[in-house]
Amino acid sequence: MGAHIGVLLALQNQGHPLDIVAVQDIYTPRVEAAAQRTGGKPYRDHRELLADPKVNLVAIASPDRHHAPQAIDAVLAGKDVYVEKPLTHWQQFPVLRKLARVAEEKKAVVQVGTQRAADSIWRQARELIKEGAIGKPIHAQTGFFRQGDWGERGMPILDPNARPGPDLNWKAFLGDAPYREFTVSRFFRWRMYLDYAGGPPTDLYPHILTPLAIALDLRFPTRVAGAGGKLYYNHEREVPDTANLLMDYPEGLSVAFLGTQVNGRDMEMCVRGSEATLCFDGPGIRLFSADGNPKPIREVPREQPGDLPELWANLLQCIRTRETPWSDVRTQYHVQTAIIMGMLSLMEGKTAHFDSEHEAILM
Repeated sequence: MGAHIGVLLALQNQGHPLDIVAVQDIYTPRVEAAAQRTGGKPYRDHRELLADPKVNLVAIASPDRHHAPQAIDAVLAGKDVYVEKPLTHWQQFPVLRKLARVAEEKKAVVQVGTQRAADSIWRQARELIKEGAIGKPIHAQTGFFRQGDWGERGMPILDPNARPGPDLNWKAFLGDAPYREFTVSRFFRWRMYLDYAGGPPTDLYPHILTPLAIALDLRFPTRVAGAGGKLYYNHEREVPDTANLLMDYPEGLSVAFLGTQVNGRDMEMCVRGSEATLCFDGPGIRLFSADGNPKPIREVPREQPGDLPELWANLLQCIRTRETPWSDVRTQYHVQTAIIMGMLSLMEGKTAHFDSEHEAILM
């Protein structure tokens, strides 16, 4: 949440009409620090914050299992929402489906925290593809590669002596997860554990699959196969460090998403069509002939780069206009469904199928 507070304070200083009136955390030292930094009223229970009439917009940056339940509570309380990715934990598909329906019924403005969606390049690509610049899209490839066991090294244990009690609500932290005895590692480094996270597919892949979904106007996949596992970081970490997802879509499109946290060598992101290939590189977009000739046939510069500040500014504008934000809940329903299917496939060793009539995942 610290990064979001920084962005919001900066936007406030730039003249955006917003005030941070309340903050909430189940851990007293964190909520007190946030209150001191922002001047917002501190709450220990998110439901009490939602009851505050001064709150119109809620930013949710809790662990994965709490994203969708808290977003549902916020929407039902009449609030607009910024919610971090992933939209749900990988075991919470029914909750994901409920959030999508509730947000639509209440006409809430919901922005999901995939900041790369703020870059104009994805919407430019969507228009090119709609215009037929690459013919029929057949195959897309993308990935997320970086080096480092971020679940352990990227989440420091702020207080080795922390214990459940008045200053730390362990029951609230667990939410709908299986009961486990408290450990400081589970509380502070929750991204290492399958009860609360899923590794690269859930923590990182939404950042890349969301832009691809925007460019290709992806809906639900028909089937997803996942492969990988905990191949290198063999310690207390439970989540995979390597995950590859193969996704087939009903429009006749196959998407390959590859990734690992063991090696940072990146791969090209492109969409192959029957007539040309669209690559996200160079000035923004480059088009190549379908025969594999390495010389580009067309280059399209990006109109406007964007990141977290622009994603927040887009949300604030959409709250005023009631337009659909760039990383909206409907797009994320489709993205998160594919990721959940990939995670379930990886964990169970089976291909995941999607029943579009009943909006259900079948293994």
